[in-house]
Amino acid sequence: MSDPMRLTFLLLYAVSIGPLAMITQASDIQASDTKDAERPNIVLVMADDQGWGETSYNHHPILKTPHLDALAESGLRFNRFYAGAPVCSPTRAAVLTGRSCYRTGVPEHGYALRHQEVTLPQILADAGYQTAHFGKWHLNGLRGPGVPIFEHDPFNPGTFGFQTWLSVTNFYDRDPLLSRNGTFEDYQGDSSDVIVEQALDHLSVVAQNDEPFFVVIWYGTPHSPFKASAEDYAPFATLNESSKNHYGELVALDRSVGALRQGLRDLEIEKDTVLWYCSDNGGLPKIEPPTTGGLRGHKGLIDEGGLRVPGIIEWPGKIAPRQTDFPATVMDMMPTVLELAGETHPIPQRPTDGESLVHLFDGQTPDRERGSAFYFRYKKMAAMIHNDWKLTSRNLSQGPFELYNLATDPVEANDVSKQYAERQQSMAAKLIEWLAETDDSEAGKDYPEGNVNADHPEPIHWTDREDYQPYLEPWKSRWEYGNWIKNRTRTKRPNAK
Repeated sequence: MSDPMRLTFLLLYAVSIGPLAMITQASDIQASDTKDAERPNIVLVMADDQGWGETSYNHHPILKTPHLDALAESGLRFNRFYAGAPVCSPTRAAVLTGRSCYRTGVPEHGYALRHQEVTLPQILADAGYQTAHFGKWHLNGLRGPGVPIFEHDPFNPGTFGFQTWLSVTNFYDRDPLLSRNGTFEDYQGDSSDVIVEQALDHLSVVAQNDEPFFVVIWYGTPHSPFKASAEDYAPFATLNESSKNHYGELVALDRSVGALRQGLRDLEIEKDTVLWYCSDNGGLPKIEPPTTGGLRGHKGLIDEGGLRVPGIIEWPGKIAPRQTDFPATVMDMMPTVLELAGETHPIPQRPTDGESLVHLFDGQTPDRERGSAFYFRYKKMAAMIHNDWKLTSRNLSQGPFELYNLATDPVEANDVSKQYAERQQSMAAKLIEWLAETDDSEAGKDYPEGNVNADHPEPIHWTDREDYQPYLEPWKSRWEYGNWIKNRTRTKRPNAK
């Protein structure tokens, strides 16, 4: 190229580069805006003590759940979905952190979640999501039936990233007394209807904003005490008092799930919203018909009946409706939601226990085997699940380790540890290694400080806490508190459930 021609080329390039840069920059901005627009809203819904068998799609003999059935029909239905533990508070900690309950210092019901943990609502709030919690909390170290949470409570939902909250400390039933960011509010009606109505009121406001929302709805149903309306328990009139009210509460819960889905459609945001439904632990004993769909065990045990729960994810147009036998757990919620939101964990080196489930959504790729095992630890019991195999021990100090193939034996009737001794030994070694790792986490070694904050509280009953004392006398007239307050103030049993 001659010098005059080269000069002409350079001049033309210099003139054109400005507009080209502007076009490229505009394209980048448009791509960024598109990315923000594609971030879905997230709604996590969790029942309290609903067993795996307590849906009509799982063939319950008398309970009808048409709205849960419709959700399962239009979403990704997990035939093997697991809580984080066989009781409630530990599972809730696992949902918010993606970590086993022992890592977070919530090994049992009524423990407070540590402020040293990183929670899903904190990450999403920092990323521009509008965050809200509705219903049962049970992560502020208080035991006893659910009471409104004070604004000054150092472990209220707001301290873990929820900008808005309408919450109670624990289970709640008919005519609930709730707390809206610290202001007590009295409601009438079934608690499931109430909490979904309030959540929808919130959604009708935040859906108008440019930012996506993250909303958690945690029911108090069907946890005891059982109190359903006469209309809701009418189909179960021949059952005993506890059972008919228990199933009546589930009728109301199912109705509220329908109201929630209809509300998303009315707001025209259902296609922009991921709705994820599950329960916090397995079904209750002493309810007839049984709650676990034939699975062994119940709440409080590491058998399938204590851990396996209903699990459904719906995202119209994005998640192919189908069933899957892929084993999944509430500890998968954080990595899944973070991937959908385009966010990463701020401390990636901190041990976690879940994996993203986004690869299951398209319905085109055959379900691969799960890459990682997941584990459970409760009191002296522990379990490990890796794809079809489950290893359990009812007494870690004494053994033995039992081995089950859940693909052929979902009711855990046949211990095959002798037939598959090598597999049993390999899984037992991994479980023991994981238990040691969670011992370190429980001691605070995952945190920069290397230990647990010295002021982290032990569980206490709310009747023993000073700020609730002025309410004890007036609350004696409330059906859900009266007998409890009288018994507690008489016996002062600090560790009673």
